[in-house]
Amino acid sequence: MTTFEIDSQDFLLFIDRALDGMVAILEELGDKLANREPYLPGANSPYAILFHCLGVTNYWIGTLLGGRDVPRDRSAEFKATGSVKDLSDRIQGLKVQIRSDLDGFIGTAALTRAPNPSYSPLPDYDQWTQGMVLVHTYEGLAQHHGQMELTRDILNRHR
Repeated sequence: MTTFEIDSQDFLLFIDRALDGMVAILEELGDKLANREPYLPGANSPYAILFHCLGVTNYWIGTLLGGRDVPRDRSAEFKATGSVKDLSDRIQGLKVQIRSDLDGFIGTAALTRAPNPSYSPLPDYDQWTQGMVLVHTYEGLAQHHGQMELTRDILNRHR
């Protein structure tokens, strides 16, 4: 198996792009549409999706890499509502915080704390590295960014 060192700064560029892109979608939609669920079974509002991403990032980077205890109610994240400005401000604060959380990041290092298996159905948590956590966090943000783009398009079509 070939190993390589993951540079957290490279990932932060793409994490920022995903978060900024999701904030831009909320700003484009405004408070009313950002909090609306599209007429699809099980769909979430754009606001709830980004609120969930706040929880995802705080947990995976903040708790597992930064050592912060971040309380999380995952199911409540998908029901969250609020103002676009307030969530945007929280995302900007998150971007500052995760830079601090990644002080001392070593991509090939083992985790000092095991991930909560109910947050993701991925196997072999006892073998995860810090780099895997960072990749997994970005994976989730990228998927949810795409989900928000589609949700925005649906909501705009049915204004």
